[in-house]
Amino acid sequence: MGEKTIPILPCRTIQAVLDFYTALGFEVTFRQKSPNPYAVVRRGGVELQFFGLKQYEPAESVSTCYVLTDDVDGLHDAFRAGLKAAYGKIPTRGLPRIGPVKDMSYGVRQFLMTDPGGNCVRVGQRTSGDGRHRRAPEETFARALHHAALLADSKDDPAGAAKVVDRVLRLEGERPTPVQLLRLLVLRADVAGRLGDEGTAAAVLDEAAAVHLTAEERESVRDDLERLGELRE
Repeated sequence: MGEKTIPILPCRTIQAVLDFYTALGFEVTFRQKSPNPYAVVRRGGVELQFFGLKQYEPAESVSTCYVLTDDVDGLHDAFRAGLKAAYGKIPTRGLPRIGPVKDMSYGVRQFLMTDPGGNCVRVGQRTSGDGRHRRAPEETFARALHHAALLADSKDDPAGAAKVVDRVLRLEGERPTPVQLLRLLVLRADVAGRLGDEGTAAAVLDEAAAVHLTAEERESVRDDLERLGELRE
């Protein structure tokens, strides 16, 4: 059996998409301008194909595909470096953009990136043989983190994630642990930035930076602290 699946994704203009993927280290292996705009890019075992559609609106795109890798952190680092070299900075909001690496509740460690055509490419590495969602925790703040992370980094719904975090942080009579607070605030700042709410993002980042953590706690939220540093740059 020698089957292979190749996504064919829409975009408004081919060149902007090719510039993005070549920055990531992809090679353009085919380019057609007429009768219909079409292009193919390849990087290792990953091949993506694109077709041009003048009436297409990238900001309203729901196109997506999943790329499995055995080194998600290495690929994330390589993509970020390529984007910084090409764009002068790492794009984290708008189009195009690349998100942080996160351990998800369905047995993968992944990141999301969205190209100039609005296509969301999810890149992940399996961390468990069980691809089913883990049950949401019962504890209030752990449960909020669980649902907000899924909304932000699986469903790509930053507004929904913001509502979950805001709601749980307004609760009276209950307070998160320092680790939970740090993680909630970093996520809230991240989604505020994606939504273009710079005022909220700045205020929440200051609050997150002021959370006191022990050395052991800092180690447990290493990914979140790295993201906090990126967002404050």
